[in-house]
Amino acid sequence: MIRTDIAPGIHYLEYARTNVYLVEDDDGVLLVDTGLPRSKGLLLEAMERIGRPVADIRGVVLTHGHFDHVGTAEHLRSRYGIPVYCHPDDARIAAHPYSYERERTPFLYPLRYPRAVPGLARMTAAGALMVKGVADTLPLTPEAAAALPGAPLLVPTPGHTKGHCGLHFPDRDAVISGDALVTLDPYTGHPGPQVVARAATADTATALRSLEALRATAARTVLPGHGFPWRAGVDTAVTQALEVGGH
Repeated sequence: MIRTDIAPGIHYLEYARTNVYLVEDDDGVLLVDTGLPRSKGLLLEAMERIGRPVADIRGVVLTHGHFDHVGTAEHLRSRYGIPVYCHPDDARIAAHPYSYERERTPFLYPLRYPRAVPGLARMTAAGALMVKGVADTLPLTPEAAAALPGAPLLVPTPGHTKGHCGLHFPDRDAVISGDALVTLDPYTGHPGPQVVARAATADTATALRSLEALRATAARTVLPGHGFPWRAGVDTAVTQALEVGGH
């Protein structure tokens, strides 16, 4: 799925229940997260649709280092020379995207939450079990983020991973929340604003506290790592996520 201008100059790509975003300005394009390995064609289609060559992608920002966000990062870095940025605290995970902390084993979740099984199957078919890590990342700092297309403000949101970060675009009234706040949990199949299940979250208590950093952006549009964009304001999304708590 491709939806252009989901927020001004921000384009939404969804493949196998995993989202990536293209952010345009006059200096080029920023790619936020990279999806699963078999989403490469969707990215090329989206770039063609917005009339930009792949060479216009000035950088990739990983909101965090999990496999479903790192998916094509090494391909983009090695084939096209696109620099990949992630927070230093997630650099090890980005290089080894299956080696991450979590509070619960994920293996019982399909039994407890059968509605999640079709989505997990789609992710597997999209290459979720064969992601190549990216070791050659650049540190994602406020200064590095501000120099990229769209000039995002870095929003540290630890909890899902230690180095998780969102990106705020004040002039577009939008915040990319990554997996700090999603509107569909891949592990439970539950829709609506929430933090991701303990099966993939390092510290749920910290993740819930980090929602206040997203709320502070006061953005109208929330662009999550999983699920549809939320247009009713980040304040309502955070409130609902806190009511849900952790799974």
